[in-house]
Amino acid sequence: MPLRRRVLQLFKTLHRTRQEVFRDDGEALEAARQKINEEFKKHRAEISSERVHELMKHGADVEVFLRTSVVQAVHTDNNRLLLRPRPSVFQENVPYCDTPPQKT
Repeated sequence: MPLRRRVLQLFKTLHRTRQEVFRDDGEALEAARQKINEEFKKHRAEISSERVHELMKHGADVEVFLRTSVVQAVHTDNNRLLLRPRPSVFQENVPYCDTPPQKT
């Protein structure tokens, strides 16, 4: 796939993730939109394919971080927050084992 196409695909993916992560939060949606657009415009004239690959790696890491680590919280009253996690935030919980398995 051509590099330009992959960059545009990352741009769209970041915006879709932004819409999912910050759903119902107009300020956060707008701030994230502006930041994504600003970063892509800032590096628009980049011609080094190595640098473009580095930037794409960083953008992909940001997308994964947003999708898997950011949780919305809503104020319900003075001292309470309601967390609104998405299914993509939950990860498999593997219990810790004090005794390692015996090799036979």
